Amino acid sequence: MYLGIDLGTSEIKAVVIDGSGTVLASAGESLEVQRPHPHWAEQDPADWWRATQAVIARLRNKIPQQWPHICSLGLSGQMHGAVLLNRDNQVLRPAILWNDTRSGEQCQQLTQSAPELHQIAGNLAMPGFTAPKLLWVARYEPEIFAQIATVLLPKDFLRWMMSGDKVSDMSDAAGTLWLDVAKRDWSDSLLAACGLSRDHMPHLVEGSDISGQLKGDIARAWGLSDNVTIAGGGGDNAASAVGIGAVNPGDAFISLGTSGVLFAVNDRFRPNPQSAVHAFCHALPARWHQMSVMLTAASALRWFCQLVGSNETTLLAEIAQMNQAEQRRAPVFLPYLSGERTPHNDPLAHGAFHGLTHAHQRAALGYAVLEGVAFGVADGLDVLSQAGTRLEQCSLIGGGARSEHWAQLMADVLDLPVITHQGGEAGGALGAARLGWLAAGGTVAQVCHKPAIERSFLPNGERQPLLAERLAVYRQLYQQQLALRRA
Repeated sequence: MYLGIDLGTSEIKAVVIDGSGTVLASAGESLEVQRPHPHWAEQDPADWWRATQAVIARLRNKIPQQWPHICSLGLSGQMHGAVLLNRDNQVLRPAILWNDTRSGEQCQQLTQSAPELHQIAGNLAMPGFTAPKLLWVARYEPEIFAQIATVLLPKDFLRWMMSGDKVSDMSDAAGTLWLDVAKRDWSDSLLAACGLSRDHMPHLVEGSDISGQLKGDIARAWGLSDNVTIAGGGGDNAASAVGIGAVNPGDAFISLGTSGVLFAVNDRFRPNPQSAVHAFCHALPARWHQMSVMLTAASALRWFCQLVGSNETTLLAEIAQMNQAEQRRAPVFLPYLSGERTPHNDPLAHGAFHGLTHAHQRAALGYAVLEGVAFGVADGLDVLSQAGTRLEQCSLIGGGARSEHWAQLMADVLDLPVITHQGGEAGGALGAARLGWLAAGGTVAQVCHKPAIERSFLPNGERQPLLAERLAVYRQLYQQQLALRRA
């Protein structure tokens, strides 16, 4: 048996799979994000650990007979977060999360002080990444910065709690801006640009390698044997790719979770920072990937449902009843509720509904939200194409994959077949469990097969002219917003 734990932004999720890859049980525990100031997003790492304990207890109760047979586990997690520990391994402040945009000024500072950044890290300096966060701490919380002994990524804090080992994997480390992504090693010069060194960093392993072992007291408390190994694991998107079987060049998927991701697998390091495309290590050796990332995806739908006092199931049913004429008259939505990464790299971008009238009901606005997220993914596909990546089809995973209407809209907007898979909502947790299986001796061919297809959505040519018109308006609206801010 293999356990996978995924530390998401809004939930800790875990699954157990058996030796055939079948999911035996899953459980989750919600998390809250604290926003004490505009542009801030933080969480207390202690809350992650409490939620993990709760999830483990639920899983154990679901499969009491199989549970003791777990021999390995893997970890997946939200990327870019900064967990700061002192020499006594005490957490110095709340973790600064990936969707925190306070460090825009520090991005400029890093770019100026490390001219080799784009070549080595393969990415633009963006507020979401870890390195600018540390420059912000150095500038505004110098008394905390002076105490830093270790910087950990979110999932690696859980690993440290479980094993006592400070370790990260290549895919997650690539999102710090401190990794030489081609060499898969820390970059001394990029660390020095932030006033840090290798001594502050965790040890690096591949995601499918063993990173350590569950501590005896934790194993006993969890009802497991004292020889449970822990795989290196992966950043949430790389782990999701392992879970969906996207491990070979040309494989691709769209993830609609809190953020939206278009992920394409490469056999070599292929950076394209000028278009805000991310180029990272994959969670498996000798593999890399490109990503376009939008900061708000399914979370925009949750936000809108809370705003209008509805739930996603009811709203999606109302949207499904709309005809093309109603869709044509719907507002156009910019989903930049937390700024945007690809392709704009603009932490100050903001969301908007354009074209509202008295005639619009909530279904029309809900449709605009789904469409706006799809348009954001289309922007990402464009810049991946400019970087030389060609896709034939995309899998769809994450919470948004549960909506057939959204899946069809994605296919129509992107003009690509979109495929959903059985168990696709498991995402990073399933990938983490598979990485645990690989660390225990499984082979990539045996472990990383694609889950069974649930449905295929082919582009509807009749809708594409309308969507192309609305996409052009969407893009023009952002340019107008940008021009207003620069005026």
